[in-house]
Amino acid sequence: MATSVRAFTAAFAVVVLGAACGNTGSPARDLKGREQPIVIASFDFSESKILGEIYARALEQGGFPIERLPGVATREIMEPALEQGQVDLVLEYLGSSLAFLDGSGRAPSQPEVAYEKLSLALSGRGLAALDFARAQDRNEIVVTAATAARYELRSISDLRAIAAELDFGGPPECPARPLCLQGLERTYELSFRSFVSLDASGPLTVGALETGDVDVALLFSTHPAIAGERLVVLEDDLGLQPAENIVPVVRSEIVRRFGAGLTSVIDSVTARLTTGALARLNQQVDVGGQDPALVAREWLEQEGLLR
Repeated sequence: MATSVRAFTAAFAVVVLGAACGNTGSPARDLKGREQPIVIASFDFSESKILGEIYARALEQGGFPIERLPGVATREIMEPALEQGQVDLVLEYLGSSLAFLDGSGRAPSQPEVAYEKLSLALSGRGLAALDFARAQDRNEIVVTAATAARYELRSISDLRAIAAELDFGGPPECPARPLCLQGLERTYELSFRSFVSLDASGPLTVGALETGDVDVALLFSTHPAIAGERLVVLEDDLGLQPAENIVPVVRSEIVRRFGAGLTSVIDSVTARLTTGALARLNQQVDVGGQDPALVAREWLEQEGLLR
């Protein structure tokens, strides 16, 4: 984590050099008269990188100056960076973002309610939530089909009697997250034999499940491996996971600076995002090995958003 923080801080030092004050009518410019770019950051997993690239390319098509900052480790880094103006736009997830900001560890399962609460939480931080997408990617608790059959697992509650015999895998920050291991302990009273630090719903996690290095793991609902027959998603029968629709979070100053032209482009992309589309894009990158920038461009072209 320390390495990630140092690298991220160094990147910010480049981003904020020459920053100038904005205004409501035109883009801010540095001392040499150049437009300051809108910094679009993504988290360190494929889907976030794809989403960041989709919005970056759409905004570039609209004539907006863009700078990309991919692979930011966690919200503990990203959220302060937004507030401090080191990042301008992030594609967030309704419930996870709200739970992080208000510290409650819980968020509504209804997207409209979660969106209203998130908008309120962001407003006092100089940030705004634009329209949320139909596309949703929430945390899922997953086992292999063999493990599900062996223990007759259908729901997360079914793990309670055997959790002490099982190893759980997830991203490094999972033990401290209310929607990950912390939430499983509090809501479902699960105490696993061990926690194995892996990646954020990436190939390490899938591989660890398939080789038996972990018995249970957290994956995102749009992960391509879930669509197959090898893995089983356990029902969230006690409703731990909230609505996790994709939502652009942007600094309010950026909205004021660029106006309706900016929000119109962003909203046009958001309106076309579906859960199925995200799953297919993830598959192209995670399974097909394609570059996130390439699949983002092709999707925008298919949707008529890129000339």
